[in-house]
Amino acid sequence: MRRLGVVAMIALVTLASVAACSTKKEDDGTTPLATTEELPALAIGEDTPNLLLTWIDDKGDMHVELKPADVPAEGRALVRVVVSDREEGTKNLFYVVDLTKKRDDGTYAARTMTRRAWESEVEKRRSAYLAKIAPPPPPPSPTGAPSATQGPKRADTPPVVTSDLTVIVYGADWCKPCHQAEDYLRSKGVRVVKKDVEASPEAALEMRDKLDKSGQRGGSIPVIDIRGQILVGFSTHAVDRALAKASSGTAL
Repeated sequence: MRRLGVVAMIALVTLASVAACSTKKEDDGTTPLATTEELPALAIGEDTPNLLLTWIDDKGDMHVELKPADVPAEGRALVRVVVSDREEGTKNLFYVVDLTKKRDDGTYAARTMTRRAWESEVEKRRSAYLAKIAPPPPPPSPTGAPSATQGPKRADTPPVVTSDLTVIVYGADWCKPCHQAEDYLRSKGVRVVKKDVEASPEAALEMRDKLDKSGQRGGSIPVIDIRGQILVGFSTHAVDRALAKASSGTAL
């Protein structure tokens, strides 16, 4: 009898396991995975070498500095940190610091943030700014009357650049406007040289030097050099004007 009881207990456990498995939802690939991975500990100080610090302004534009003291008050609460001689923090997991919270030893402790969370923060600020400056919608026009927003299609699109022109784009691999600028320039027949200011301290210093010489302190990325014309941020109209100057030989 005791042997029969053990067998019956095993059978009940087996049946319960089969039932649980049959009711478990099959993973279709849409369920988000829990992220518990953390980067190795990192602390930075005012004099830590080889730093590239990216902060976001209220417009959603990103700016790159080399020292914590150079980050203005508006961007100090959330700053991405890249140490140029470390691979950690350059892929899907980022280091970020709050420069408003200095520890007793004078350093700032970094925490881990996913690339997606960082990009979402950029987009959130950019969307909020665009919503704030968006013009009010035009009043509805009377029935049959042409709308004020309607008109002949513009035919003055700048021509494709055919001259042998090379443009430098200073940016970062996660910067969406940087990639948009590169694609737009290539569509105009321009050769593009990309320089990642987070991966290369030399590129960051070169960008800062050009900004300083053009009187544009602490510009956001992308920074575009079109034959000596330094553009901060990506605007198709500004790029078109600079390309027209460069093609006519009037640029530096």
